[in-house]
Amino acid sequence: MAISVEEGYRRCSDLARSHYENFPVGRLVPAELRPHVHAVYAFSRVADDLADEGYADPRLKPENAAEILSQPERLEKLRAYRRVLDATIKGEEPSEEYAWIFIPLRNTLQKLNLPPGLFYDLLSAFEQDIIKRRYDNFEEVQDYCSRSANPIGRLVLLLHGYRQPELHELSDHICTGLQLANFWQDISVDLGKDRIYLPQDDLQRFHVTEEQLFAGEATDAFLNLIQFQVERTWQLFRKGKPLASHLSLKLAWEIRMTWLGGTTILKKIKQQDFDTLSRRPKLGKGDMVLLLLKSFFSH
Repeated sequence: MAISVEEGYRRCSDLARSHYENFPVGRLVPAELRPHVHAVYAFSRVADDLADEGYADPRLKPENAAEILSQPERLEKLRAYRRVLDATIKGEEPSEEYAWIFIPLRNTLQKLNLPPGLFYDLLSAFEQDIIKRRYDNFEEVQDYCSRSANPIGRLVLLLHGYRQPELHELSDHICTGLQLANFWQDISVDLGKDRIYLPQDDLQRFHVTEEQLFAGEATDAFLNLIQFQVERTWQLFRKGKPLASHLSLKLAWEIRMTWLGGTTILKKIKQQDFDTLSRRPKLGKGDMVLLLLKSFFSH
C-alpha cells in the first residue's frame, strides 16, 4: 500500500526531532512550513548516513569487520538513492524503501518550486565523501562545502520565499563557516573514518604529519594549524552575519541562532587552546539556552 503524503511528512518530522544535531531543526519556522523543512532534512540526513554507513576506524581493529561495507557498496547505495530522486522528479513512483521521504519531498518540490539541482549538489557531496578522503588545498574544501552545506541554506531561504541572489550569497558564507567549524570540531571523529578535511598544503606548511594526527599528538604545530583554520572560518561568519537583518522575525531568529552556534564552536575550540584532538568541543544545554537568548535579543 502506497504511503500517504501526510504519513511521509510525519515520519520525516520524527526523524528531524530525534536525530542528533547541534541545533533543533525547523522549530522556529512557521508551522505551515515545518513539514517541508523536515522533508528536506530527511532527504539530506538519510543520504549522509548512507555515505557514512559501515566505516571502520583505521586506529582500531573492528570486531565486526565482516559487516563493514566496502567503498563500492556504499557508493552503490547512494547511487540507488540518486535514482529514486531521478524517478521522483520525472513523476514516477519512488521505491518502497524510500517512499516515506520522496513522496512528501515531491509535494514540497512542486508546492514551493524548489530547484532539483540543489538536491543533486547534496548527493554529489555525499558521494565525494565516499571516494575522497584528502583535500589538497582550501579551495577544494570550499568546493565541497558549496555542495554539502550551502544548498541547505539556500533551500531554507527558498522555503521561506527568499530568492534574491545576494541573500543566497550571505547564506553561503554562514553555511560554509558552519561546515568548517564542524570540521575543526570533529577532527578526531573524522580520523575514525580515515577522512582529513585539513588541507594537505596547510599540513605541510605547519609541519603537521598524518601520523601525528592519527596518534592524537596535539603538537604546537597542530595547535597553530587549528588556530589558523579557526581565524579563516571567522572571516566567513563575519561576511554572512548581515543575512538575518533581511529576513522575517522567526527565520532571522533561527539564522542568528545558527550563526551563534557556529561561532560558539569556534570560541570553544579557542578556549581549549585549539586542541581538538584530545577533546571534542561541543555545545551543552547551558550553551543552547544562552544561544536562544542571544539570538532573540540580538539585532
